[in-house]
Amino acid sequence: MAHIVILGAGIGGLPAAYEIRGRLGRGHKVTVVSERDYFQFVPSNPWVAVGRRTREKITFPLRPYLERRKIDFIARAARKVEPGENRLVLDDGSFVTYDHLVITTGPKLAFDEVPGAGPEGYTQSICTVDHAERAHEGFAKLLREPGPVIVGALPGASCFGPAYEYVMILDTILRKKRLRSKVPMTFVTPEPYIGHMGLDGVGDSKGIMEHEFREHDIRWITNARTTRVEDGALHVEELDAQGNVARIHKLPFVHAMMLPAFKGVDAVSGIEGLSNPRGFTLVDAFQRNAKYRNIYSAGVCIAIPPVGPTPVPCGVPKTGFMIECMIGAISRNLEEELSGREPSHKGTWQAICLADFGWNGAAFAAVPQIPPRDVNWFGDGVWVHLAKIAFEKYFLRKMRKGTSEPLYERYLLRLIGFERLQSRVLGTPRSR
Repeated sequence: MAHIVILGAGIGGLPAAYEIRGRLGRGHKVTVVSERDYFQFVPSNPWVAVGRRTREKITFPLRPYLERRKIDFIARAARKVEPGENRLVLDDGSFVTYDHLVITTGPKLAFDEVPGAGPEGYTQSICTVDHAERAHEGFAKLLREPGPVIVGALPGASCFGPAYEYVMILDTILRKKRLRSKVPMTFVTPEPYIGHMGLDGVGDSKGIMEHEFREHDIRWITNARTTRVEDGALHVEELDAQGNVARIHKLPFVHAMMLPAFKGVDAVSGIEGLSNPRGFTLVDAFQRNAKYRNIYSAGVCIAIPPVGPTPVPCGVPKTGFMIECMIGAISRNLEEELSGREPSHKGTWQAICLADFGWNGAAFAAVPQIPPRDVNWFGDGVWVHLAKIAFEKYFLRKMRKGTSEPLYERYLLRLIGFERLQSRVLGTPRSR
């Protein structure tokens, strides 16, 4: 009997636990280790920040749902991975040994790279439900005392979609409350152009998003290197295409939400052969580490090179569908390994995403994620807003149920019509 340990229980870790348990059966032991004892549906955090959701609606306790599937659960943070000894050292000094380790920790939020940034400084975040609840306090204050708003991302960020969502949702709510004329809004981003998304654009994302911003009177600064944040002021260097400082801005705000750059978590960082200089886990095409071949990894915590150079560093997003594909490959490869075969399944890195804008929204598909692409599509409409609401409920229900059904393939892709497009363009069979 092998012991498979999954480090992390978020959007990647919890589906991984269900998928691996379902594929390997009860002949092997599966343990989840997480610093939190609850699951949070991170894509709903923008709604929490503006009061459209509460913590109770998008979280649930992990232990009863994992134990129902005969998955052990340890609610402690990991202090360090010790791959040479095949064990995790936990924050209380105890350790967990493993035969195979699956790292799905998500990121470490690098607010410290910009002085004054983050919830402990002067800007808000929607990266966790705790942050979103604090952002809601700032949102409530904005409604009482309207003034300038800044939304965007800090240098090195890779997850831009939630920033676009947040600024558009804010705009929608402020207009409904007839406060928009009192709230100048500026989008500040390291992207070289609006709609870049860390992917060098998807379809006509540049044209569509610039149109949306103009229609909604949202100004923007691209190639933006935020250098520091003070109480009520964001300091930004705007670079030109050659990376030289073209303008310097001191932007006033009463409410600011800036997404941070990501790093790998401390438990994995600094381990030669396992992580890169920023702590992201190194994996091959089979989602397996080349040096420690009993370690797999998936999600935001893995190392992926940027799509190309930009004046201000921009990372690459890891969307839910992409993470699900990684998890599917890992579970199949573990099954093969435990049967004495070599892993053969590769994680298809495909970016597919829904972004809510308050009353409408935008969706994109980039297959493969790194250009050139077979599918390069960006669309918008009210249907995206409705689809994201429906998918939130669907995903949470499936996570409570403990199913290993491929959620995105069976529901989201069919909903947006992408499955039919994928079948036609790539020649892949459609699911039934």
